[in-house]
Amino acid sequence: MNLRWTSVKKIFLLTWGGMAVSMLVIAGVLFAMTGERWVLISGMLLTLCALSWMFLLTVVFSKRLSIFTRELCREMDRMISGSGEPLRAADSETLFARISYRLSRMYGIMQENRRKVDEERQELQMLVSDVSHQVKTPVSNLKMVTDTLLSKPVTEEERREFLQGIQNQTDKLEFLFQALVKTSRLEIGAIRLEKKDALLIDTLAMALSGIVYAAEKKGISVTVDCPDDLHLSHDSKWTAEALFNLLDNAVKYTPAGGAIRVSVEQWEMYVKLDVSDTGKGILESNQAAIFRRFYREEEVHGEQGIGIGLYLTREIVTKQGGYIKVLSEVGRGSTFSVFLPWRYFI
Repeated sequence: MNLRWTSVKKIFLLTWGGMAVSMLVIAGVLFAMTGERWVLISGMLLTLCALSWMFLLTVVFSKRLSIFTRELCREMDRMISGSGEPLRAADSETLFARISYRLSRMYGIMQENRRKVDEERQELQMLVSDVSHQVKTPVSNLKMVTDTLLSKPVTEEERREFLQGIQNQTDKLEFLFQALVKTSRLEIGAIRLEKKDALLIDTLAMALSGIVYAAEKKGISVTVDCPDDLHLSHDSKWTAEALFNLLDNAVKYTPAGGAIRVSVEQWEMYVKLDVSDTGKGILESNQAAIFRRFYREEEVHGEQGIGIGLYLTREIVTKQGGYIKVLSEVGRGSTFSVFLPWRYFI
């Protein structure tokens, strides 16, 4: 008999029947051996007494099982609705206490999963809101320009200006989508940073190559102080992306004729890489917010950008076991410090 699928009622009936039959058979055997009627009567009375106590036990057990089932269902309903943690039983030795303990663990896991789902939902809502906000302006500009070209006669010079404006807005949209793809792939783990032992100066060279022309155009001097033989375990491609974002911001917000300095120091546990500029600086009240996705200071809305570079930089640095901080003073420039761990501390 498979007890797993046998009902409690059936088990009790089988127990009753087996006990009654066994006691009656024993009484019958004793009567046959002794020939005394009192033996048979005593056996029948004992059987009746045992059945009475079994009946009482069955009633009490059924009631207790009903109470246990009701309490268990109530606790599970509380867990499902999230209205509260399961109650702990006073006696830790009871079956309900053991089940209650496991229900409490399950409730904790469910709450943690709910929290993660809520955070992911809020993150998705924020992302959709941020993207829609960023896309709205270039799309509106594109619509306005195309409507003008289709509805009004324009000169060749105006047509060229309008086409240049369309190109600028499409470039902005393309940059936005590329930045979003990079960020989302980093966040969900679709891109894994592969740290390898490489010369840091080569990574710096890749980052600097992207801002050389813009710096020369504004007459900004760029100096680099980095040991030629400094090896570091890092993802060269993505670290160059992070450093380029810092350098690109430095060029944007440094006035013509200013200076940018990149310096590297070897610390005991980290390699510190500073990107300093002589730009406008950042208000102290805004320094904690500049690493948020799509955040831009009110004072720099005239500059091209969408406010995702510093966020992406922090993600890249953090995923390599490092961190980033900023020191800045309005009117005297900013210094962004990137700390990357040595290979033997990773």
